[in-house]
Amino acid sequence: MCVRICVFELTGLKNMRRLLLLLLGLLLLQQSFEFVIDGEREEQTQSDIQDHRERHKRAVLTSGEQEDFEAIRGDDITIKSYKVESHITSRFAHTTVRSSVVNSGSKAQSIGFNVQIPKQAFITSFTMTVNGVSFVGSVKEKTMARNLYAQARARGKAAGIVRANSQDMETFKTEVYVPSGSSIDFELHYQEMMLRKLGVYEHSLYLQPGRLVPQLQVDVYIFEPKGISKVQTLNTFGTQFAEMVRVTSSTNKAHIVFKPSLQHQRKCDNCTGTMIDGIFTVKYDVNRDNAAEIQVSDGHFVQFFAPTQLTPLPKNIVFVIDVSGSMWGVKMKQTVEAMQAILDDLTIDDNFSIIDFNHNVRCWSEELVPGSSIQITDAKKYIQSIKPNGGTNINEALMRAVQILVRASNQGLVDPRSVSMIILVSDGDPTVGEIKLSTIQKNVKRVMREEFSLFSLGIGFDVDYDFLERIAMENRGMAQRIYANHDAAEQLRTFYSQVSSPLLRRITVQFPEDTVSNITQNRFDKYFSGSELMVAGKVLPSDTNTLTSFTTASAAKLDITLETEADTLELDKELAKHQHSFTGFAKQMWAYITIKQLIAERSLAPTAAKKRKITQRIVALAVDHQFVTPLTAMLVESEDGRERLLADSPKDPKHGCCSGRTGGGAGSPVHVVYQLPPWVQSTTPAPSHAVVGKTEEIKLPQHISLVDNDPHFIVHLPRSDMDICFNIDSKPGHILNLVSDSAAGVVVNGQLIGSKQTHKGKLKTYFGIISVYYQPDGVSVSISTDSIIITDGRNNHSFSWGAAAEFAQDGLNVSIVKNAHVSITINNNIRVMVLLHRVWKKHPINVDFLGIYIPNDNQYSPLVHGLIGQFSREPEVNVYDIHQGVDPLKKEATMEVKGNKLLVTRGWQKDYRQDTKHGVNVYCWFIHNSGKGFINGHYTDYIVPNLSSFLQTL
Repeated sequence: MCVRICVFELTGLKNMRRLLLLLLGLLLLQQSFEFVIDGEREEQTQSDIQDHRERHKRAVLTSGEQEDFEAIRGDDITIKSYKVESHITSRFAHTTVRSSVVNSGSKAQSIGFNVQIPKQAFITSFTMTVNGVSFVGSVKEKTMARNLYAQARARGKAAGIVRANSQDMETFKTEVYVPSGSSIDFELHYQEMMLRKLGVYEHSLYLQPGRLVPQLQVDVYIFEPKGISKVQTLNTFGTQFAEMVRVTSSTNKAHIVFKPSLQHQRKCDNCTGTMIDGIFTVKYDVNRDNAAEIQVSDGHFVQFFAPTQLTPLPKNIVFVIDVSGSMWGVKMKQTVEAMQAILDDLTIDDNFSIIDFNHNVRCWSEELVPGSSIQITDAKKYIQSIKPNGGTNINEALMRAVQILVRASNQGLVDPRSVSMIILVSDGDPTVGEIKLSTIQKNVKRVMREEFSLFSLGIGFDVDYDFLERIAMENRGMAQRIYANHDAAEQLRTFYSQVSSPLLRRITVQFPEDTVSNITQNRFDKYFSGSELMVAGKVLPSDTNTLTSFTTASAAKLDITLETEADTLELDKELAKHQHSFTGFAKQMWAYITIKQLIAERSLAPTAAKKRKITQRIVALAVDHQFVTPLTAMLVESEDGRERLLADSPKDPKHGCCSGRTGGGAGSPVHVVYQLPPWVQSTTPAPSHAVVGKTEEIKLPQHISLVDNDPHFIVHLPRSDMDICFNIDSKPGHILNLVSDSAAGVVVNGQLIGSKQTHKGKLKTYFGIISVYYQPDGVSVSISTDSIIITDGRNNHSFSWGAAAEFAQDGLNVSIVKNAHVSITINNNIRVMVLLHRVWKKHPINVDFLGIYIPNDNQYSPLVHGLIGQFSREPEVNVYDIHQGVDPLKKEATMEVKGNKLLVTRGWQKDYRQDTKHGVNVYCWFIHNSGKGFINGHYTDYIVPNLSSFLQTL
């Protein structure tokens, strides 16, 4: 963004000469602005689009211009200070760039203020103060801003935003013409959402002051309510600057300071040149107790969704590679190098094929093949043998790729829960076969199935990136530009890394009726490892201070439902305590996401009327939230409104000004949306109660068999309406079998843990792990005090106690009630509930432990056994000779059971289902000596080698 202002110093009027100079200065001041608009034009004449190549010319900096880029430009100037300050709150960043400059030369001159900002950022404010005269920016609808600007337009230096030839940045340029001795203060603000890729958020600041600066400082303040797990910094200035970065962090805050002295900035001890020329990057990630997290502030909410510890879904990939003549040289070399690494990443569970195309289309394999070492070796040889030549037949290549996926799907050769994708790599527009872009787009849309995704990678600037993005967006994928330089192979590998581990499919985030409104996209086709999905919206007034969401998704052989809650008042109180937090983050993030998604919808709008309607919504939001977008401009005015400058958002001709890109440049995280086009329902309304509800709890009967505390067994005998109790005095580490039914294929085992130390000479034991194994499906659920892990032999899925969730896999259903209990149902006829007990972490003796509750009406086979399972065949019990015991509060009696006469004591144990702290007394007859005489055999007979072991026949 480049504007020129002429300002002349006004001094005392001592003679006519100075008076004439003053009048001339005032005339120039009022007639000194001109701006070349580089934004989008709604109408284009036929001549504008006639020449396809000319239409896509791009204003870029040459490599030499890039090397000469300076944040502050001028011949003889003094930079008093250059400061960059970022405030990141909950993944949303507000960055301010300030600089104070003096024209220390003897003549009037133009002084430039140039800032590289991330491409995904929106400029929100610009202020310039020249010798005490301030110019302040405000965002307006583009036509209005142009008209206001035209009223003050006069001759001067033409300028505008241009995009630098940089992968992740664009250039903001301002130029002011001032007399000798003038002082200028520049201040630019921009906002962006931190997108997570490969497990971290990355915040990059471009520092190129161009000369030594007495006060050069970077401050990055991070506040993450749930805590910061790691922070690291990188810079491209040199390794010697790493020691000059100071990172101060606590649980949920971090402050990064970079403040090199003048001497440290010098290229050498006596040099006047600066070494500060490059990118300063902060990378961080946050603590995640749960897969989903809701944050509510200022009447708006954001839900973050980033599950971990899930088994990747198998992939079916068709690589479609452009091998036309334009790919000759470094492009093909880099593509081959990247493909070697990508092929090595495939596993035996993945299926793939390769199509290369120029004017002809060739298939390495007409069928999908598994990613075995033999197939991968053969594919590598094929890739290396490619010789680029000829034209570009994109349409036929994509049709063949879809045919391969369709055939494999129809023949049942792919896992129904796998992810099928086409990855297109091309550097040019179609020249052979069907060359009309709109027809190719329709053809691809027609044949692609809902479960397929298309990812488009455009190499260089000859390719029509806008077209690649449209066909990707319409088919549940995304596009990315690959810059044709020495690290193109790394860019390709980085992109593939982001899509190489799909963890979930068909993710939907919903909210109860009348709790939220204006929510952003809430349905996502896939979730990839290391990324993050975000849903934002407005919170409606409610009688409760709790906002609840329900997230459903499909994992490898598992369907998941997560319930997430958040206090609607808590975060605002917390933000008020922190000086450097960005208190308006939720509102701005909601607007940011909404505008990005509306821009995407606009590019796919089927009619001009629909496009105009979406345009109106974008403009209204952008003006309200002060974002410079492709459809708005910033009008920069003096305080009296007489001087006006204009700042437009740029158009990247090969990208399209209003394309659907929601991320940044190379290496942006992959968030894929399905159920496009979304203009049918651009902001999904809150679902009704019929759609979502509280996570269902499994209700168990009042009388039940259970094991709880250290460990106390309570066996309920329904026919006798009697409860029998006994303890098991075993050792930590021992695994006790509770239920073993080899015919039904069900086993329930519990592993003992010990207290921290002995108490009264005895070490107490508790259940620390409960395992439920269902042999027919090979599925086990292992519940510990830390997590719940579901395993099917090849896939592992881990979940925390910190969020309510439901899972379904074949005949197994698992329900987690947050920080309370887990209920497991097998084939709707066997139920088990595991209760969580938390103790004070600093308690000198006690530890967290589990209790297990098993209904008597579970439908086992006649072969069932185990410490609990054996009593599904209720024994005859006779209790008599009830008399006063040694303890006057406890009676004693004789019990006949299984041919044994036992001395039993009347007492009670606890059922903690209703009151997890104090429990409810269950009166029972207590059998001594670890249940000897009541259980079959000795308790040691029930010790098994591992958590999935069945009990051997007693």
